[in-house]
Amino acid sequence: MASSNTPLSADSSIATWLAHPVGGPIIRDTLTNAGQSPDALRPVSRLALKRLIKLSKGSFSAEMIDDLVRRVDAGEIPESATGTTPEHPAADSAADAAGAVDAPPTVERPEWVERIDTGRFTGKTVIVTGAGSGIGRATASRVAREGGRVVAVDISTERLEEFVAEYPGADIVPVSADITDDAAIARILDAAGGPIDALANVAGIMDDMTPVGEISDAVWRRVFSINVDGTMKLMRAVIPGMLERATGSIVNVASEAALRGSAAGAAYTASKHAVVGLTKSGAFMYGPSGLRINAVAPGPTITNIEATFASRLGEDRVRDGMAVMPDPVESDALAASITFLLSDDGVNINGVVLASDGGWSAA
Repeated sequence: MASSNTPLSADSSIATWLAHPVGGPIIRDTLTNAGQSPDALRPVSRLALKRLIKLSKGSFSAEMIDDLVRRVDAGEIPESATGTTPEHPAADSAADAAGAVDAPPTVERPEWVERIDTGRFTGKTVIVTGAGSGIGRATASRVAREGGRVVAVDISTERLEEFVAEYPGADIVPVSADITDDAAIARILDAAGGPIDALANVAGIMDDMTPVGEISDAVWRRVFSINVDGTMKLMRAVIPGMLERATGSIVNVASEAALRGSAAGAAYTASKHAVVGLTKSGAFMYGPSGLRINAVAPGPTITNIEATFASRLGEDRVRDGMAVMPDPVESDALAASITFLLSDDGVNINGVVLASDGGWSAA
């Protein structure tokens, strides 16, 4: 059980806050007043409290986080959380927070810290799709911060403008484009303005979790158009230039749904299996010519892609299948896996599907 003497700060994990006899009641009271349940924080419980400023998209401001720290330092336990024993007003809430009075102490898990390898992409031009948000943005950001020239592709001009503004000194060429359109593919290559050293096919969309017996033609076509056709078109566009120079790296973002049938609906699952097929075929065909083509299969990740359920059966079955799903990670963790394979550090790795899923695929 967390002790009331244990100092809390904005750098303490959300789990530590919730287990604290003073911090727990305070943060629960804050969530209740906002009409939310503490369960909403479970997927991000291992992250530092201050991460909520960015992840909550405005629900938690920097001022709110500072106020939470001030309140816990002052021992301001909300009246709604006080117990019935005057001598131990926080006893009940502390027991609730820890789960049981005799629960063993938990060890704070160190938070992963991104370590930039300055110069890893110096002199290289890398195309990254889906660069306006989520995993694509994190990947484009890391390549740029490691010295690369990034051709940042996204369907949203606004998101690209925000991304470029965030890194004013970086070499980023934004291209607003629909990757399913051949004319847009040509514009992406023109924007590169020369040899393309690497491609990260990150852009993709989720389906509506419908099983094959219920799926609509519209959902099937849209998911395959972006996830498969768009991936194929960019691969097809960059490979000739890579072959001329006998070098190049392509990383396609697949999914846990490419490894199992219980992570999404029929359209998304089939599309990501197709991405793996493109990856393995490309690696086999072009490996002897100096190209490396690999895939990363993300597990649960905090992105702007939200799941919707158009099927009751699909919802029930997918939720059952996710019972052993590990906690989601931020996009930076996936960018670390993608950029490893994109870079020369991935030498001698070709045709693999790297499960970057916290061990979900091992369950």
